[in-house]
Amino acid sequence: MSKVAVVSDSAAGIPEDKLEELRIHTIPFYIHHGGKVLRDFIDISCEKFYQWLPTLDTLPTTSNPGPGDYLEKYKELAAKGFKNIISIQITSLGSGAYRAAMVAKEMLRESLPEIKLEVIDTLNASMCQGWMAVEAARAALTGASFPDIVAMVKKMIPVSHMFQTTDSLRYLYMGGRIGKAKHLVANMLNIKPIIGMEDGVVVALGQARSRKKVYQAITDKMSSAVSAGAVKVSYVHAAALEEAEKLKSIVEERINVVESVFSQFSPALGVHTGPGTVGLCYYPLLD
Repeated sequence: MSKVAVVSDSAAGIPEDKLEELRIHTIPFYIHHGGKVLRDFIDISCEKFYQWLPTLDTLPTTSNPGPGDYLEKYKELAAKGFKNIISIQITSLGSGAYRAAMVAKEMLRESLPEIKLEVIDTLNASMCQGWMAVEAARAALTGASFPDIVAMVKKMIPVSHMFQTTDSLRYLYMGGRIGKAKHLVANMLNIKPIIGMEDGVVVALGQARSRKKVYQAITDKMSSAVSAGAVKVSYVHAAALEEAEKLKSIVEERINVVESVFSQFSPALGVHTGPGTVGLCYYPLLD
């Protein structure tokens, strides 16, 4: 058994086969609507969620796991024999998950002071966060030390990037998660925006007049950033796998992608992106 347990939250959108293969432990976000409380990926699947969302007059709200959710998971892992836990969280500037995990860390310290727990704010979301959990879990399974895994994840934070596009910014705008990209809302007719995340918040990074052109623009941005280096990419989407496949074909004609996966935005993130959103999360291989 690995000596280090890796924990993340459902907003990372890590594909199920990776969760099982790498033994990554996840904690669900919550989705609230009409008195119902649904757990991300547990009480509702991506497929059902993206069919349901466009039919609603009001958007669901979301909430992060609370300190009790994290504490329960950390204690569960301790009971299984793990003495070292790395908890990899969505950006603290868009969610309270990091703060909740930090509260749980203090509670764990009181009851189980022998457990080493590192809570990491990725300042990112989706599979940018997910790649960090994947690589941490891979390193743990090969016997890497707790400090080395923590150091590796922290090196990934500044070089992991997300680009996405959508036909509508309605969901980001209504959900209050659009950050510095608000000015695009008034100019959405026939414009496909490029949205990314910088310093933990959503920002506008450009725009184009068609899906194909915006995919090319995303590829241009990646190419400039990584030059001839090798990258790992997750093609992320919200009920738009065919479009994600188109993006993949454009990217991989020009960029040295050494590993790629497809991932759906979790329902908790999908509340804010809306169906049809397509993008990617990547990071260049580290020395």
